[in-house]
Amino acid sequence: MPLRTSLERYFRFAELQTNWRTETLAGLTTFITMAYIIFVNPSILSKTGMPLAAVTAATCLCAAFGSILMGAVANYPLALAPGMGLNAYFTYTVVLKMGVPWQAALGAVFFSGIIFLLLTFTGIRQRLVAAIPHQLHAAVGGGIGLFIAFIGFRNAGIIVPSAATTVTLGNLRAPETALALFGLLLIAVLQVLRVRASMLIGVLGTMFLGVLCHQVHWNPAPFNLAAIRDTAFHLDLRGALHIGAFEIIFVFLFVDLFDNIGTLVAVTQRAGLISPDHSIPRLERIFFADATATVFGSLAGTSTVTSYIESSAGVAAGGRSGVTAIVTGILFFFSLFLAPFVGAIPNFATAPALILVGGLMLTGLGTIEWDNPPIAIPAFLTVVTIPLTWSIADGLSFGLTSYAALQLLTGRAKREDWMLYLLATLFLLRFLYIAHA
Repeated sequence: MPLRTSLERYFRFAELQTNWRTETLAGLTTFITMAYIIFVNPSILSKTGMPLAAVTAATCLCAAFGSILMGAVANYPLALAPGMGLNAYFTYTVVLKMGVPWQAALGAVFFSGIIFLLLTFTGIRQRLVAAIPHQLHAAVGGGIGLFIAFIGFRNAGIIVPSAATTVTLGNLRAPETALALFGLLLIAVLQVLRVRASMLIGVLGTMFLGVLCHQVHWNPAPFNLAAIRDTAFHLDLRGALHIGAFEIIFVFLFVDLFDNIGTLVAVTQRAGLISPDHSIPRLERIFFADATATVFGSLAGTSTVTSYIESSAGVAAGGRSGVTAIVTGILFFFSLFLAPFVGAIPNFATAPALILVGGLMLTGLGTIEWDNPPIAIPAFLTVVTIPLTWSIADGLSFGLTSYAALQLLTGRAKREDWMLYLLATLFLLRFLYIAHA
């Protein structure tokens, strides 16, 4: 049997009514819509002291590895890359706020990936998802979206600290802030016009205008793929176990769990890949690819790798099989050669992307039953406390603890939800520990 025919049979082309041309174009579409991560992820993680060129190489390599693995093993059009939100938690909370060295933070990412694999093989990961209402999944995503947008507004200078009101409006006439506003408008217009590469065009267009305005200062370094050696295998596993690792590892684990499930459901529904009984075929393979990519990412030198909602753009372009994800992964591999140019991307160019990516993450809030207090109150606390406490862990703690308390106090608790109440108890103990400290 010819190789081409064998591959078409493996990827179920006939059953999915697709072909090589459609899958290739879909993979290119997905890549274009999420290529901004090549610039945004290094700009966030480099604030920890991680070398920019190394993080850029790691970002491209992990996106390539994760996407190809997902396509080849699970046969889904899901592309993977270092997750937005988790990279912000890694940088701004774990490293900058808690003072954890980035090497130890990578160690925590590694342990979260290993736990992912164990939970997948034992089936606990699926039970954990079933124990928590899907509206709370959306609340976590919405809270992280506000967190990311807040970071973008701050990096742009649109929002600045204020002793009187905590934050206030910045100087919009400042050159870098004005450029960021231009980038925000450019990306917004492109999205309204449904230009698939809106994020990438917006970042590069804003940077180009900054060059013309003499606001970009860059000393180009010689290109060297070996730059990844500055982060690869630099994770500190022993250090990760001495930094209050439970909270950090749990957040990496929990947020990626929700993010992956939300993306998975959204993309598979749009592609018509969910079974009649509402189950997702080959779910264990999807989780395996996701967890393995996270472990690989920690070894290469980046934060948690997860599925991207931008995969839905490839699905809209006709992608139905794993070939879409594989094509996206191959394009990310070739993007390794963009590494020397990333140092030219200033904060005012990436800030608009952060703001609007955060906005896109709010779409799931519409699925929350806001007129149902047992759901609405925990969801509200989750959404609000994540950005206001500058901590995804605090937001998760408020949301899950309040949800479990309302279920118990109103007689709605169920014995089969024991895992939810165990998590809530651990979160409550965490609050008591913080208060005592």
